[in-house]
Amino acid sequence: MLKAGVLGAGHLGKIHLKLLQQSDRYELVGFYDAHPEYAKKIEAEFGYTYYEDVDELIAACDMIDVVTPTSYHHASGIKVLEAGKHLFVEKPITVSVEEAEELISLSRKRNLKGQVGQVERFNPAFRAVADRIDNPMFIETHRLAEFNPRGTDVSVVLDLMIHDIDAILSVVKSPVKRVSASGVSVISETPDIANARIEFENGCVANLTASRISLKKMRKARFFQRDAYISVDFLSKKVEVVRMQDAPETPGDFDMILQNAEGVKKQIYFDNPEVSDNNAILDELETFADAIENDTRPIVDLEDGKAALDVALQVIQEFKAL
Repeated sequence: MLKAGVLGAGHLGKIHLKLLQQSDRYELVGFYDAHPEYAKKIEAEFGYTYYEDVDELIAACDMIDVVTPTSYHHASGIKVLEAGKHLFVEKPITVSVEEAEELISLSRKRNLKGQVGQVERFNPAFRAVADRIDNPMFIETHRLAEFNPRGTDVSVVLDLMIHDIDAILSVVKSPVKRVSASGVSVISETPDIANARIEFENGCVANLTASRISLKKMRKARFFQRDAYISVDFLSKKVEVVRMQDAPETPGDFDMILQNAEGVKKQIYFDNPEVSDNNAILDELETFADAIENDTRPIVDLEDGKAALDVALQVIQEFKAL
């Protein structure tokens, strides 16, 4: 079992602590938090071992899970990697591409594994159809959340939209050509609602909307590709796959047939894969253990985290240009 430690015991940090303790792949050594009084309450309530010295915790572990505020990701990651430990860091990887590159460079130099917590890659609905998304040419996503003061230290782009940016980059195998966006600050000092258009060199266009001031929650993505439409509901964990094929010479009574203006007939059929239930956060942590033990590439490595951050920062830069 890999010995694991957690930096940061806030809302998400407590979830990571619970799952690492439950996992058969890790031995939870303990945690560090910058607020001693709060940390001691967590220790007393849940029984996790609190380390007052962060270096002592890192030295006792094989892997460190960084779940601190984003502004501390870089410093924490450097400390972990310099100590020769594998790094799991929550999204976004850092606050700048330059900081992300430093983590990547150091991880390579020390031959250490790094993974970024882009949890929607492990959402069972997305995993059920990811291998069926083939050269999509138009993508539309909506990620809407009710207002919560937690997370407003960063733009809605880094808080919410980056999940969809990462998912899109994982299935569109083409460089980004152009980014345009608009955002509005309603409650926070940074935008609370944003829309972005990402154009790829292969002609694919993605239209993303994110809001943290909505009256209802929504996390949906739609992928349009030749002869297929794929819908992913990250919230309800449901998928819909609609495909088209050449119509048979003699259609059945219940076949759904469409005919275009040129007289070409297509048959519509549903091809919905089974969605297996899972705990996405536990899965991302345990697949990281696989990468460490088998010396394989993490599913969402530090390079992926940098790529998603780069596009997210381009979106934010477009706000400033308005």
